[in-house]
Amino acid sequence: MIFNSLISRVIILSLMLLSTGIGIFTLFHIHREERHLIEATRESAELLLSTVEKSIFNSMAVGNSSDVQAILERVGESRQLANLRIFHPDGTILKSSYPAEIGLRVNANDLALFVNQRSDGIYQIGGEPVLGMIRPIISNERCFDCHGPGSKIVGVLNLHYSLGEMMRRIGETSQFFLYSTIVVVILLSIGISIILLRFVKRPIQAMTAIMSRVEAGDMTVRMEPHLNDEISVLMRSFNSMVDNLERAQRELEKCHYQQMERADRLASVGEMAAGIAHEIKNPLAGISGAITVLADDFPEGDPRSEIVHEVLDQIKRLDKTVNDLLYFGRPGKPEFNFVDINALIKTTLFFIAQHPEAKNIHRIKELTRDLPALWVDEKQIQQVLFNIIINAVQAMPDGGTLIVETELAAHNGGRVVRVRVGDTGKGISAAEMEKIFVPFHTTKTQGTGLGLPICRQLILQHGGTISVKSQAGAGTTVTIDLPIATGLDSGPDNKNEVKTRA
Repeated sequence: MIFNSLISRVIILSLMLLSTGIGIFTLFHIHREERHLIEATRESAELLLSTVEKSIFNSMAVGNSSDVQAILERVGESRQLANLRIFHPDGTILKSSYPAEIGLRVNANDLALFVNQRSDGIYQIGGEPVLGMIRPIISNERCFDCHGPGSKIVGVLNLHYSLGEMMRRIGETSQFFLYSTIVVVILLSIGISIILLRFVKRPIQAMTAIMSRVEAGDMTVRMEPHLNDEISVLMRSFNSMVDNLERAQRELEKCHYQQMERADRLASVGEMAAGIAHEIKNPLAGISGAITVLADDFPEGDPRSEIVHEVLDQIKRLDKTVNDLLYFGRPGKPEFNFVDINALIKTTLFFIAQHPEAKNIHRIKELTRDLPALWVDEKQIQQVLFNIIINAVQAMPDGGTLIVETELAAHNGGRVVRVRVGDTGKGISAAEMEKIFVPFHTTKTQGTGLGLPICRQLILQHGGTISVKSQAGAGTTVTIDLPIATGLDSGPDNKNEVKTRA
């Protein structure tokens, strides 16, 4: 379709505006010219009418009424005059430049001018437009001998001035303007089309072709602006954008390659760690059992018992590390069930309160009531909450405030239950923030560096998300979003949420 092309729409709209503008100007000019010509014709007719009136008065004053008819016939020979006559106020023609109409009734339009006391009007007579003018002939003292005393209308001088020539001139002018408009529109159409095709359409087509190549993955193409106009500026901007895309693509490919190498390395490490963990776990269990048996043989107060208990603590630490390695390498499948997240948080906080490091911690719970039950693995989510809250407690060795919040929230077009765990500890530096989910990375003297990676793994396994915000010296906040299963949302709307503070 022609209207699907921007160039065609611009050309058509330009021509429509141009034609409308020229047409309005032409009509205004023709109307003004017509008014000027009619005004000039009226002035000429009035001058002629005044001259004829004076001649008639002079002839009537000396009693030569026959000269009046001669004057009318002689003046009526003019090509511009359609008729010249004198008619009685009752409409009867008394004298005329056409003697054959003497005694007949005057034209209804001429009589209407007299009756309505108008001096002139334009109307059609014999299919031709004329300017009709009347002038009443009023008797004076020189006319008293023939018409009796007193001023009265003894006749009406009537003139028809032909407007046919004027209308032909106006028609010729209109025709000239019409042809001129057509020629101007055609020339401008050709000019606008050439300009738009040469300086707009071709560059746009070239840009479209190059964009298609970029879309196909070819980042080597560039545009070549030849001028300094807006299209050239657009081309330069496009080239700059492709440069940035090419640079970003190279960086992305490099990063992707590094990530693939890292993932492959981690997979190998995970498999190896799982294998080693299996090999270590059974001997550790045997060593722990043997030492426990030996410790039972020591008498009470034997100093060797303290050494044995230290060895057993280290064995427990090694066993936890082995269990973390096994879990990270082959996490168990979740066993889903309906879980009240608020109740789970309260239970977890109860266990945390028994921890020695939690004695100096002030706990604040802001739990939204009537949250919908979540379809999750209770043990795995409790493990996540326990790890995160323990991390928060350990970040405040000198005491502080632990804040745990729950609420309904919108996320990615759906609703989730959001759990936030915040602390007022020392926070995490920007450099460390990039590595907190990296396996085996830890800043603690005791730890495997698998706590947060395992937490993220479990949350992702439930279709949720976990994020961390922290600033050195200002504390840390961990946010967990767990999706609400469709059809299981029995909780209130956000506007009806009520929080309890403890």
